[in-house]
Formats: sequence, C-alpha cells, structure tokens
Amino acid sequence: MTRLPETEFRLLAALEPERALTVEELVQKTGMDQSQVAGTAEMLARRGLVMVLTSEHEEFSLTEEGRQAASAGLPERIAARAIRAAGGTVALQDLPALLGKEDTRTEVKWLTRKGWCSREAGMLTLTAGADSRPGPDEAAIAVLAKLGQATGQELAAAGLDPAEVAALLRGRAELVRRRRRTRRTVALTDAGRELVAAGIQPASEVTQLTPELLASGRWREVILKKYDVGLGTARRFPGKAHPLQRVIQETRRAFLEMGFEETASATVETAFWNFDALFQPQDHPAREMQDTFYLAEPRLGRLPDDELVSRVGCTHEDGGETGSTGWRYKWDIELARRLVLRTHTTATTIRAVAANPEPPRKVFSVGKVFRRENVDATHLPEFIQIDGIIIDEGASLATLFGTLSEFYRRMGAKEVRFRPSFFPYTEPSAEAYAFIEGLGWVEMCGCGVFRPEVTRPLGCRVPVIAWGGGLERVAMLRFGLDDIRKLYLADINWLREARLCR
Repeated sequence: MTRLPETEFRLLAALEPERALTVEELVQKTGMDQSQVAGTAEMLARRGLVMVLTSEHEEFSLTEEGRQAASAGLPERIAARAIRAAGGTVALQDLPALLGKEDTRTEVKWLTRKGWCSREAGMLTLTAGADSRPGPDEAAIAVLAKLGQATGQELAAAGLDPAEVAALLRGRAELVRRRRRTRRTVALTDAGRELVAAGIQPASEVTQLTPELLASGRWREVILKKYDVGLGTARRFPGKAHPLQRVIQETRRAFLEMGFEETASATVETAFWNFDALFQPQDHPAREMQDTFYLAEPRLGRLPDDELVSRVGCTHEDGGETGSTGWRYKWDIELARRLVLRTHTTATTIRAVAANPEPPRKVFSVGKVFRRENVDATHLPEFIQIDGIIIDEGASLATLFGTLSEFYRRMGAKEVRFRPSFFPYTEPSAEAYAFIEGLGWVEMCGCGVFRPEVTRPLGCRVPVIAWGGGLERVAMLRFGLDDIRKLYLADINWLREARLCR
C-alpha cells in the first residue's frame, strides 16, 4: 500500500484504467478546482504515472444576434415569411419597409444564395426552395442554442456534419462565434495502473517538520513534501549601475591600465581654450552659432597669462615662432574671451599640455560636450567624449594607431580601421572606424599629430599625438546597439538585461 498526498490520491483514484479523462471530468470526479487538477497531473506526469495529452479543436457558440435567430429564425427565413404574406413578390426598394429595418442586404444575399428567391428587374420572387425544411445552418444554430457551445464532435453526435456546418457558418460571424480551444486529457500509464492496482491511500502532506509533529509522533503518518530544486523561480532584478556609466568606468580602467593619467576641466569653456589654442581660426564655420552653444550670461570669461595669450594670438596672425605663415588675419582677443559650452574635451587635454608640456606624458579625459547636432542613430546634441594625448619624443602615427587599436580592442572591437582625414589642429590627421553589427563601419574618433602651431605656443617642443571621439559609440559597440538614442531611453527591460560584463 502506497501513501500519497491527498491531491495525488484523489486524481489517481478518479482515473479509469483504459480511458483518458478530460480535466473538466476530473474536476467533477475529484472535487478539486481546475488549477489543482492540472498541477497535480503535471507532477504525476513527471514521475511517469500519468500522461497529459493536449489536442486542439474548434468550438462554436452563438452571439447575441445568433441567440435571437435561434428563437425567431434566421433573417432570410423571416424575410421569406414576410414576402409570402405580401403575395410572394416584392420590390427590392419596398423590402426595408416590409421588414421594418433600413438595411436588408443580409436578407437579400442569403435569400438569393439559398435559392429561396429569384431576383429580376428589381423584384424578389419566392421560389419553391423557400418551402424547404430547416437547413444544416438552422439545425446547427438550434443545437448551439440548446447546448450553449459545442465542438465538432458534439455537432456530429447531434447528426450534423461539422465540416459542412463550419463552411455554412464561415460567412456568418454575426451569428456564430468560432474559437480554437485546447483540450487536455489525463490517462494512466502502465506504471500508474500498477501503482493503483497494488493499492494507494491518502496521507497528509506537510512542508515543514515541526516540533509538534516530532513530539506527537504524527511525523510517521504524514508525507514531507519534496522540494524540486530544478523548478524555475521568480526572476530578481537587483540594482546596478546604468550601462553607460559602466562603459565610462571601463573606459577609465582601460586607459589607466595602459599607463595614462586622467584630467578634467569645466564644461563651460572660453573660446580661447575651445578654439584658439587649437589653432582654429576665428572665422572657422565650427564657431558659428548654428554649431556651437554660446552663453548669453555671463558672456565673457578670463584668459590665462598675457604671455601665453600673446603667443597664441601671434601664431594665428603670422605663425609666430613656429615658422608658419599663420592664418593672416587680425586676431581678436574679445572673441577669445567668449564663453561656450565646450564642443570637445580636447579643450581639457590642451590645458594639460599647457600646464606641463614636458615629455613623457600620457593623459586622457572623459566628459560631456555640446554641439548643435540633429538627433539621429549616431548623433546627439549632448554626449560624452573621450580625449587623449601622448607627449613623447618618439610619438608618431604608428604610436597613435597602435594605442587606439589596443583601446578599442579592450572595449570589444574585433577590428579597427583608419583612413586619412583633415582637422585644423592636427597634421597628419585620420579617423578611426570600428565595425558595429547592424550599422557597419562607424566612425569612433578623429585623431592625428598636433601641429606646431598648437604645441609651440604652449611651450611643447616634442611631438604630441591626440584623439577625441564619442563614448556613446563605444557603448554601442559594447552592447551591440544600432541606435545611440537607446542609451538614454528609459527602457526598463533593456536596462535589466544589459550584460554586466563581456
């Protein structure tokens, strides 16, 4: 005799040896609710004692209009009676008044389709078919009115052809509702039949072995419920840093591990550091209002020492001590004092060069920058930029390309490419590209060797290689995104699912 939990005992005792029972039948026989029956059947199925079989079937039921048709007759049957009472012939235009309704298209369609009326010269005339006995559709509606709902098998049991009924009612959705249903049946397996034949009895099932059970000795009469450690549990979503913040930290870690030091500066910058110190002419298009955010108040900022400002101004006008011809215009110190939201963090790293131009130095910066950009999949008006410089007597393009390739490899790029470009403050200049799935090759940063017109006025006499690019594009590479805007959308599912590490 095998002792089983109460619900398992009741289900196994209710099953018949040679016939599968539906869940609904088991609910009636066991007195359990549907969820209990389904859950207990699944547990017994995992132990090989029962089989849970699933099948799909079509179920028919009447709509409110269908129930009215079941009591009063189909619309075409009602119309046929009215036409007969009117003498067997009626003009189409008079039919609405005869039936007392504005729209009689349904009646006309089915009267002619069933052959109950002939239609000629705007007249409807009853035929002998109008005297026919109720058809399969009318019989089906009568059965459904009696049963409430019926499957194909139940229609067949009532003497109807389910396929014929389905075909007839396919165009009558206003009368009959058709739905796909899933039916579950439960049947004993050979192991289940053997267990039931050998004898089963119910026993109380408990989830804890309490002191009371031990003291009373009732622990011998109960079944301790087993814990299935393989079952799924509710997912937990602990707090974690925003994915973009994690990329910022990874960027810092990568540069620090490569021997760089970090520097920072304010987001509000003078045009002197943002443009002039980088040998960008004061009439350059990038300085225009459509590209740069200028502060309305305060409007002007303080410049560094007069000697440095003078060297930068002379370089713009005639090249100063660099051997260059400069830009050949009258440099305006008032324009250099204008305050802007910095357009790049190169303003930060160039300050680092001015503060200590002696080699060797490796400096990087991560900070927000602002530009008047049109928002699209790869551009934002406010974004985070990565900037870096290397001051070294042996610095070259090879050093630059090798450093950037190593950095982007650490950030997840499988391949990095470089192609020639132009920037006012570097020569030679290049752009670095990384491949992002869904976007292809995407520009990651601009880079090059600072021109002497940039470094000499700052007191630096050795090569300085530099680069600057958007951190969000590194994040796109890191998380496999094809749209930069997704980084700033409050998509809770993506924030939960974004990987913590590569």
